Amino acid sequence: MAISVAPSRAPAARYGNPPPWGLQFGVVNSVKRVAIVFSGGPAPAANAVISAAAISFLEAGVEVLGIFHGYTNLQEYDPVTHPMLEFEHYRSLVPADIRGLRNSRGVIIGTARVNPGATIEVPSDLLDPEKADRLCRIHHALADLEVDALISIGGDDTLKTANFLYEFQRHHVAVENRIRIVHLPKTIDNDYRGIDFTFGFFTAVDVMAKELLNLRADCIATSGYFIVETMGRKAGWLSYGVAIAGEANMVLSPEDVHGALAIEEKCVDPITGEETTERRLSVTALVDRIVDVMLERETRDQYYGTVVLAEGLSELLPENALVGMPRDEHGHIRLSAFDLARMVSDRVQTRYEERTGRRKKVRHIQLGYESRCAPPHAFDVMLASQLGIGAFRALVEEQLDGYMVSVSGQLDLHYVEFSKLINPQTLRTEVRYIETGSDFHRLARFLETRTGRRFGWSPGLRLEPETEKPPE
Repeated sequence: MAISVAPSRAPAARYGNPPPWGLQFGVVNSVKRVAIVFSGGPAPAANAVISAAAISFLEAGVEVLGIFHGYTNLQEYDPVTHPMLEFEHYRSLVPADIRGLRNSRGVIIGTARVNPGATIEVPSDLLDPEKADRLCRIHHALADLEVDALISIGGDDTLKTANFLYEFQRHHVAVENRIRIVHLPKTIDNDYRGIDFTFGFFTAVDVMAKELLNLRADCIATSGYFIVETMGRKAGWLSYGVAIAGEANMVLSPEDVHGALAIEEKCVDPITGEETTERRLSVTALVDRIVDVMLERETRDQYYGTVVLAEGLSELLPENALVGMPRDEHGHIRLSAFDLARMVSDRVQTRYEERTGRRKKVRHIQLGYESRCAPPHAFDVMLASQLGIGAFRALVEEQLDGYMVSVSGQLDLHYVEFSKLINPQTLRTEVRYIETGSDFHRLARFLETRTGRRFGWSPGLRLEPETEKPPE
């Protein structure tokens, strides 16, 4: 694809007087124009990372392009039929655009959940012109915009896309024409390898924990239970954080599916026909585990409670329960459409009555979306801002390409190669799970049995009518 159109480059001097950071450290800055792409779901402090990255480059005399709605338009690029249009598909950011954004909600440049690498399954697919077409279009779109470097911000699927772009260029693009790439980790799920905490996690925990405390008070007043489903597709960090801070009486996530909670199921790959044995969640055992907790609490005159379940448990359900479920662009089940909490609450209510002969109000709710654009927690703002600065330092000071920016200790920056985060055979990211038996895991197990009402007593058991009638 020939590159025929490129917007004029605005004079860098207009962005301010401070000398480039790179020059202060004796480094020649080869980056003249950088693009920022935010992809996947929103996360609190998104604007903090965008603004910190943008202002770092602007003050160094580098032009910054904010690409709208992730890879949506980049992957459809065509110089004739779908060119990249300023103000419609991207914006050249100036200091006024990002001033005062640090604590704001939302994502100033928008986001989208698209998957340019959907057709890439093995490394050799990167050599297939048809399968790598969208990656090729993204490269040409950025080259058309005269971009020297790309800042990718997103979750594990976005990291996978960033690695695809890096590998695509390594195979097809001359070194002098490559667009350098760094990735900034973002997910409220906090399940990233290579970094201890991701921005947005603490805000999401705080927002959902406050909701959980409200539900707990409701349960005390009504002698009932709430089954609360939180976001957390693959790991239990979010559900465990919410349960600890929100004083839940029980929390379970994919890491807990072992022993009595696990069953083995034979599965057949629809493409290869290969038969494998996979670990699945026993719904019967899960329901009985919850009822066990309810009955144990009743021996202490506690007839109420909240149970937190990570949404990722849905993906471990037996295969017949997942047939026909809608999936997103990355092939993941749309967990919000499944409503695990509803299914479990209905079965818990039935099982409780079977075991006790009494009715019990067991309600359900899904939490997550309300936290994604909440006002960011102070720590998330600090973390996101440091990662944004880290993008500048990685590209200009360190001259890196194909690295993720990370922090540790006192928010000290360090950089992790994509190759250490991506499985070279499957090209998939590695999930960071809660280690069963770790101190964090043990903390949740310890606290879930110590959430009695502070007054030392409760209204006691409420008898539920056989058929509910509205109050007169």
